[in-house]
Amino acid sequence: MVARVAIDLGLDRLFDYSVPVELEKKLAVGQLLFVPFGRRTARGFAMELLPDPPAGSKPDYDLKPVSAIADETPFFSSAMLELAKKIAAYTASPLENVLKSAVPASVARQLSRDKTLFFVEPAQEPPAAALPKRQQWLYGQIVRLGGGWMAQLCRELETSPATVKALADKGFVSIEPRRKRRDPFAGRKLLPSSPLKLNASQAKALEAIVSAPEKPFRPVLLHGVTGSGKTEVYLQAIAAELKLGRGAIVLVPEIALTPQTVQRFASRFGDTVAVLHSALSDGERHDEWHRIRSGEARVVVGPRSAVFAPVRDLGLIVVDEEHEPGYKQDESPRYNARDVAVVRGSIEGAKVVLGSATPSLESWMNAKRGKYALATIPERAGKGTLPGVAIVDMSAPENRGRIFSAQLLDAIRARLERAEQTILFLNRRGFSRALACPSCGYTSTCDACGIPYTYHKADDCLRCHVCGRWAPAPSVCPECGGSLKHKGFGTQKAELTLSSMFKGARILRMDLDSTSRKFSHDDILGAFRRHEADILVGTQMIAKGLDFPNVTLVGVLNADSSLYMPDFRAAERTFQLLSQVCGRAGRAELPGEAYIQTYDPDSSVIRAASRGDYASFAEEELAERKAAGFPPYCHYSSVNIRSKDPALASGWAEMYAKSLSKIDGLSVGEAVPGFLEKADGWYRWRVSVRCVKISALVNAWRWLLKVRRPPAALKAALDVDAFSPL
Repeated sequence: MVARVAIDLGLDRLFDYSVPVELEKKLAVGQLLFVPFGRRTARGFAMELLPDPPAGSKPDYDLKPVSAIADETPFFSSAMLELAKKIAAYTASPLENVLKSAVPASVARQLSRDKTLFFVEPAQEPPAAALPKRQQWLYGQIVRLGGGWMAQLCRELETSPATVKALADKGFVSIEPRRKRRDPFAGRKLLPSSPLKLNASQAKALEAIVSAPEKPFRPVLLHGVTGSGKTEVYLQAIAAELKLGRGAIVLVPEIALTPQTVQRFASRFGDTVAVLHSALSDGERHDEWHRIRSGEARVVVGPRSAVFAPVRDLGLIVVDEEHEPGYKQDESPRYNARDVAVVRGSIEGAKVVLGSATPSLESWMNAKRGKYALATIPERAGKGTLPGVAIVDMSAPENRGRIFSAQLLDAIRARLERAEQTILFLNRRGFSRALACPSCGYTSTCDACGIPYTYHKADDCLRCHVCGRWAPAPSVCPECGGSLKHKGFGTQKAELTLSSMFKGARILRMDLDSTSRKFSHDDILGAFRRHEADILVGTQMIAKGLDFPNVTLVGVLNADSSLYMPDFRAAERTFQLLSQVCGRAGRAELPGEAYIQTYDPDSSVIRAASRGDYASFAEEELAERKAAGFPPYCHYSSVNIRSKDPALASGWAEMYAKSLSKIDGLSVGEAVPGFLEKADGWYRWRVSVRCVKISALVNAWRWLLKVRRPPAALKAALDVDAFSPL
């Protein structure tokens, strides 16, 4: 027997190994193996088992044998291996990279083991012998508690392990080693919840999901306005699958949304819910992944990588906020978890729900063409109503140079007086956008990236938001000795300005700087939910998916920041962002209000967002995309080239553009510098490619890499269905 193994090296090929006789009956496809590779032992996954060596391979006596089976339970089912192969083929990625993305490193590399502790349990039939007074009391307490972990019992009952062992020696209790789960949300109190009564639109949407036929496979696009109760529909759809003995995956676009989502699902489904995301420790990820694989956990919540969770008998995949760019992986394999969810659903016969108040135009077009089923919830659940939205012209004389308009400040003041809460959205962290000298024109700039440093007042330093480098903030201009001025503003400045304007107001800030600690997302949002703060200032982390019943005011401080980017999706992203953040207001009985501060109050995109008119926006934007030949009427991809030698980067980019332009079916743009031409010392170029059939591009790219493989000093990658041309 011969095993074909994918080794974690990104070489985009399988290696053949002979299978020792003693392993033949134990070896299975999808298992993690130890195999000799060069002078070391490597890990790899068994992809195929062949009775004989394949044609063209070494003679069987020359094949190295498999060293050992790392885990006899396969890591991948046949369906998951099929999914991995499809992703590798579609994204032009090495299969090994896909497999690596699908399994947490702590699991694949066996960085963690089960955590084993001693558990103390009362004997079912304790002896009739008498005990000393202290031991009699201790035994009674252990019986009252029903047993527990040794360390915890000793701490709570103020005793020692030796005293407990004395009880065990006399036959009153048993002490045995047991696996203890490293619970990512240990200590978090969850109140059980019951299904809510659905309104007519919700009930109709639930029926569309539950009754979706397995064949022909059709995902359901759930288009519900913000606050329409989509999550309750998800919960009841999952409950229906659990009754059938099937599992579910719920994807969220950001880790910031994971704690709130987990709490809602765990309140409904208890310990059967598992969470997977990068902020967990190695041990927590190890335990959660194995709980899922064993079938102990039936519902999985997490960001994009959770789409690969090894759920048994998968019945439903929910992709919440399906339009979000956070579902796109920006390194190999460059997959979109939304699209992977659809493919996995079709392979495993699972239902797929794509939910959003502002669907991606790709999903909207699929629904209009009948490829997806469409379910709509046009009104808010319960007594909530959509907020009234006002557009504020920041170019007006009274608002120039200000962070907050007079209208927004009056609205904040009114909320403070009524003990209601406010969310303020600004998609720029730090204190100021740059530190510059008005006398000589000097601007503090990151040498590795060529962009201005952002000033952070909290630690009085300059930080590059691309490569992470930092430098002390100069007190005077290094060039002329003049005074330095702050340009622009970020969340830190907005927070400090609010503190000076509203004395006594409790203000929280949520951005990448304030959420570096474990559970910091949950802590900040939990404090705001408990009304321990009046105002929450934040970046995109607070723009979607959050539900606070006491928030009646939302302010968007710079609505233009994404509108005029050189990106064909700029209008779509701006509409989605504004609609989502305004939708945080008025989600319960109290009416909501939103203010959009902009320097372009006549923008059709901003006006459509203020009206919440997705259908009109989509119709207008689709017409423009069709005329320009952009997605969803074609595939847009990019070849990304980077090197620390600028001439090497530009030369190879031009060569790739010229070579690809000769391929039929491809519309190839000129090689151009990236929007951020230099990042972390790497010069970046790109070549945009549009095509109707993605296979034409993938085949051309694979051929091109064989005939013109890039030198070691240059990195070249194909980003299929690129989310941005930047």
